[in-house]
Amino acid sequence: MGKETVEIQLKLIERAREGDQQSMYRLYKLYVQAMYNTCVRMVVNQYDAEDIIQESFTSAFKNLDSFRGESSFGSWLKRIVINKSISHLRTKKHEFTDIDHLHIVDDEDTDDEIPDIKPEQVHEAIKSLPEKARVILNMHLLEGYKHREIAELLDISESTSKSQYQRAKMLLREKLIKEMSYEN
Repeated sequence: MGKETVEIQLKLIERAREGDQQSMYRLYKLYVQAMYNTCVRMVVNQYDAEDIIQESFTSAFKNLDSFRGESSFGSWLKRIVINKSISHLRTKKHEFTDIDHLHIVDDEDTDDEIPDIKPEQVHEAIKSLPEKARVILNMHLLEGYKHREIAELLDISESTSKSQYQRAKMLLREKLIKEMSYEN
């Protein structure tokens, strides 16, 4: 992001802090699609994601004074969206179970290349993963969280985060291979 863009965003944030609705709307328009994409990958249901996004922006605008500029506004907002998504999943009574006792094979060395997979197929396969594995896969692979951060956010052990991530990769690979065999 260029210096000029950052300065414009900082001005928008400052005006939004002062209650300027136009600035809030511009910030919303700048970030809503990216935040929605993050949220829907976590909760899958688009209606839930839409509700969570609205709650996230409302919370962000109410708490703009806590935005210190130590990270980008987008990173700060994404943290709010992810936290709201996790809270939503918890209210649905889904617990992140410790699976340290399970043996998950790390088969990164055996990654077979799967030809001709469309992005839509990958997206659908990810959506069909068990919730806990899907959330951790999204947070680690797509959002760039470290397993230590995921463990703190989800109140699980770091090894559970790693195990769930490996499980998600294994299940995703199996689903995509199955999908490809149906097409051939």
